[in-house]
Amino acid sequence: MLLIVGLGNPGSKYENNRHNVGFMAADAIARRHSFSPWTKKFQGLISEGRLGGEKVLLLKPQTFMNLSGQSVGEAMRFHKLTVADVIVFYDELDLAPGKVRIKTGGGAGGHNGIRSMDAHCGGKDYRRARIGIGHPGVKELVTRHVLGDFAKADHDWLDPLLDAIADNAEMLVRGDDNGFMNKTSLAVKGKDAPEPEKPARKAQSHIRQARSSKGPAVQVPDSGPMAAMLRKLFGNKE
Repeated sequence: MLLIVGLGNPGSKYENNRHNVGFMAADAIARRHSFSPWTKKFQGLISEGRLGGEKVLLLKPQTFMNLSGQSVGEAMRFHKLTVADVIVFYDELDLAPGKVRIKTGGGAGGHNGIRSMDAHCGGKDYRRARIGIGHPGVKELVTRHVLGDFAKADHDWLDPLLDAIADNAEMLVRGDDNGFMNKTSLAVKGKDAPEPEKPARKAQSHIRQARSSKGPAVQVPDSGPMAAMLRKLFGNKE
């Protein structure tokens, strides 16, 4: 049996947050492979099904992110699972949006959900499927970025990525992590958010055009009030 965990925060307030992309991945797998309806157990929501002939339990901890390990540890103990039986999907600031990288073990990298799992799962050598959400650029904006909703433009890569995760979940069961990463990479290739448009350059005013040394000389009338005003603006043109 394999335990696939998606990390996030419970409640409608957080459901579209970047921090909840782990929940989104678990939901996508459950929908695509007709898993059982979500039910409450292990301080979380669980859904059961099969991938590639293997029994799989999906888990979305409802303890809030910082206590995710309590829910995962409880599920592991009940089913007598080891860290080798666990895969967790979660958001990664240090990966570009849409990138997916899988590794076994490692540090928490500042992610409180992973830090909690490390403390409650009897080891750190579980597989970690990190989904890139990008970094806002400065430390002060990290919390707002992580707990902010995905922008409309983000769905150009997010929706194909979640579909690819669901379509190729059986590869994770077979242990083909490299193949899984290749499939997800191909799904979002060329679907990066467009660069913001540069503001249009303002056209020069008629007076600035007339004053430009590169423009044609202004013909000033010989006499009259208009002639006096134009001579004042542009000077005498011989």
